[in-house]
Amino acid sequence: MSTTSTAPSQDTGPEARGGRLGRIVRSPLGWMLTGLVGVGLVSGLTATGPGPVPALGAVAAVAVYWLVMRRVARRETPEISRWGAGREALLGGAIGLGFVLVSTLLITAFGGYSFSWADHGFMAVVWSAVMVQIGAAVTEELLFRGFALQALEQMWGSRAAIVITGLFFGIVHLGAPGANAWSALAIALEAGVMLGAAFLWRRNIWFVVGLHFAWNTTEQLLGIPVSGHSSDGLFTVDVHGSTALSGGGFGLEAALVSVVIGVLLAVRMFVLARRGGRLLPRRQAG
Repeated sequence: MSTTSTAPSQDTGPEARGGRLGRIVRSPLGWMLTGLVGVGLVSGLTATGPGPVPALGAVAAVAVYWLVMRRVARRETPEISRWGAGREALLGGAIGLGFVLVSTLLITAFGGYSFSWADHGFMAVVWSAVMVQIGAAVTEELLFRGFALQALEQMWGSRAAIVITGLFFGIVHLGAPGANAWSALAIALEAGVMLGAAFLWRRNIWFVVGLHFAWNTTEQLLGIPVSGHSSDGLFTVDVHGSTALSGGGFGLEAALVSVVIGVLLAVRMFVLARRGGRLLPRRQAG
């Protein structure tokens, strides 16, 4: 007698499991986490290396970013296009340089900073600062603006993405020397939100890399701690007055004047992004 079953069969083989896993990995959350791990590993292995190692790490991080976006997320990568990259980096660099110089001049005018020539060796200091800050600017922007912000805005829209990544940018800086709740909030507003707004405005990684690089490099060369981290600069800075004025041991980012200028820049760039139609509303996300 025939005993053929009429129950529906379920495909639980490798292809079905791979299909489900593939869909998870290719989702915004999936490729974001994949990219964060990949670029994070590159940064961890190269950020404190000697000589040109941090800059070489930046090159490797861009390659990882391209692979994850093209092979995992299956999307184009116009944000890292070489076309116009130099122009975007220079424009961002000019804004970052202006931000630090104006903030420093105001703090100095109010009596918060005084400078003296450090005489550590001009070329050695400049070379070290450029190599380290290239690595830091590229890897951090790929992590926070390249992967995190773009993935989160696909899920919840640009406004939510810029708030979440800005807050997280502040939180990760709590581990820096001299950090506290105020410095984390300051970094979240003037750096996390501002760099997020800068990316939404230009939709270009090289623009925010240029801004970030010029910001950090100028601070280091002036002898000002970069988010609490002190390195040899061309000058030695003496700090005077209240922490609200100078930022104390954490550096310029924790100074009130820098936060105000950073927020004003962020608002301006966010408005330009909205006028240009570059924001993704939540109802269109995903």
